[in-house]
Amino acid sequence: MNTAPLIWAVFILNVMSSLIKEKLPEMDEQRRPEIFHIALLSAYAIGIHSIEALIPTPIPWLRFGFANIVTLTTLLLYGLKAGLTVTLIRVFVGSLITGTFLGPAFVLSLSGGVSSTLIMWVAKILFGRLLSPIGLSLIGALIHNIVQLFFAYLFFVRRIEAIIFISPLIILFGTMAGAFNGIITSLVIKKIQETREAEKIEPAPS
Repeated sequence: MNTAPLIWAVFILNVMSSLIKEKLPEMDEQRRPEIFHIALLSAYAIGIHSIEALIPTPIPWLRFGFANIVTLTTLLLYGLKAGLTVTLIRVFVGSLITGTFLGPAFVLSLSGGVSSTLIMWVAKILFGRLLSPIGLSLIGALIHNIVQLFFAYLFFVRRIEAIIFISPLIILFGTMAGAFNGIITSLVIKKIQETREAEKIEPAPS
């Protein structure tokens, strides 16, 4: 098993951590925690993306999409700009680590990641609390799969019968992964909210 992506992911995480600590004192004090958390979430997304590349799948571009947990968490906590930032950093840096930059996997990951992030944000705005993180994750997974299939046909496969043949498998796989990611995101968001509430009521030291 090629462990180079994992080694590079650990290296990138260490570099990003060092840069964050170095630049934090220079940042605006009010935005400092948010910037720190977004940078940290980006590092987590890169790490998960790189580790996922080590897992063999029956279709070359088929992935579990566990890094989308980080994207959805960022989207819910910090908004669209932060969510897109994490997605773009994850796709670009992750592809450089795994050696897929500008290749088919990169194109499919970029198109699927950006479109699913945008649609999840639109769904969040339109439906608000009617959609849980699980619902948003399922919508994101469906859009991600549809866009990937479209781009796969447009640029790489060029055989509609092949796309039709693999579509049910990819959408089923994506739905299961989307449900799992949504459940984990719900737990993460709940834990973060509980931590924030605990910090608010914590008595100040005398």
